[in-house]
Amino acid sequence: MQPVGAAAPLRVDIAEKTFRSSEGVSVTALKNLAFEVRQGEFACLVGPSGCGKTTTLRILLGLDTDFSGSFQMPASDDGRIAAVFQEPTLLPWRTVEQNVRLALPKAMRHTDLTRLFDSLGLSQMRELYPSELSLGLARRVALARAFAVEPTVLFLDEPFVSLDDQTAERLRYLVLSVWSARPTTALMVTHNVREALMLSDRIILLSARPAHVLGYFDIRIPRESRNPQVMSDLARSFRQKFPGVMQAEMGYP
Repeated sequence: MQPVGAAAPLRVDIAEKTFRSSEGVSVTALKNLAFEVRQGEFACLVGPSGCGKTTTLRILLGLDTDFSGSFQMPASDDGRIAAVFQEPTLLPWRTVEQNVRLALPKAMRHTDLTRLFDSLGLSQMRELYPSELSLGLARRVALARAFAVEPTVLFLDEPFVSLDDQTAERLRYLVLSVWSARPTTALMVTHNVREALMLSDRIILLSARPAHVLGYFDIRIPRESRNPQVMSDLARSFRQKFPGVMQAEMGYP
């Protein structure tokens, strides 16, 4: 299948991003941060907690314009961008289906979402309200909302954080299933190396604050072939390339 997306990659070149702390101290979050995400690629932005990963995503989403540098989104006819945040941010007075459909552009408002709801295990929950959902199910709705718009670029900000291991693992496989049906350029923020090794084509490793790129780790093994032994081998290769990085905080002991 030909990946969906534009020919041009997502390009990021942030010279500097600073902010003022609650104590009034100027803090540099990002410094000379430059990387690319290729067409139809699922990339993971990995780094220690607090290094500036979410700040980077906020800049790319246009939620933070106070920085020096530039970025370039892949060009496309529709230019649709979707994001999944740590919190599902669902409207409590709307049903599951209404929350998803509200994100659709007018031309797609009547799209048949049956297959999408089926793939995410939400078929029996379309008429439920957010208050009737567990956190794991609410995260599924947030994922459905993002995938429903058929985005050119998909951003995910630690969408599995704070979930128990079993629920998080189930959601990872669901994301892979839905994304593989329509591959699009995706950038996911995580501090979990194991998660990145499971999901991505490329890991972009960031330093501690101020964040810059320490290096790349490309994974050419098909996802369906990443069994426990392969994952162990990938982890060992990653550890050899970036010694000292895989602390317990980042998904491996």
